[in-house]
Amino acid sequence: MNAPAGAGPLRRLVVLRHAKSAWPEGVEDHRRPLAPRGLRDAPAAGRALAAGTLPDLALCSTAVRARRTWELVSAEWATPPPVRYDRRLYAAGVPELLEVVREVPPEVRTLLLVGHNPGLEELVLTLAADGLDDSLDRVRAKFPTCAVAVLAWHGTDWPALAPGAALLTSFTVPRGKKKS
Repeated sequence: MNAPAGAGPLRRLVVLRHAKSAWPEGVEDHRRPLAPRGLRDAPAAGRALAAGTLPDLALCSTAVRARRTWELVSAEWATPPPVRYDRRLYAAGVPELLEVVREVPPEVRTLLLVGHNPGLEELVLTLAADGLDDSLDRVRAKFPTCAVAVLAWHGTDWPALAPGAALLTSFTVPRGKKKS
């Protein structure tokens, strides 16, 4: 099965789950920082994206762990794109995520969405009609922290993005190396 062919230019939605977070006692969920593993993995995700798919715009949850993930990811690029922080991305389900994505200006061809599970995993599964290799099966099995899913579709603008309209072209889980 393939994603339905659409009219318009090729667009990419890059979905990045925040890096591994810490669970300090007494810290509310929205303020949780990254764990040491997250501090290692986020730059690795930035390097992986630099080798393939750089966005024109980033939309990021306002949660501390998502913002810090964005900072570390984008620090790996020579010229990071503009970022918009949106509270609606925190704990969002598919309807809220699609609402935010559909507000993106049509000149943006590649959009990076930095947020949280389970919403991001459900969004990828909702939008992808098919995937290359075993990528869709891997998303169904687990969408771990710092996972990067790239969806491609043809459309005149972002409001045209609909369930089953995209092809999951890659799914990776970059991991940084521990310092010895």
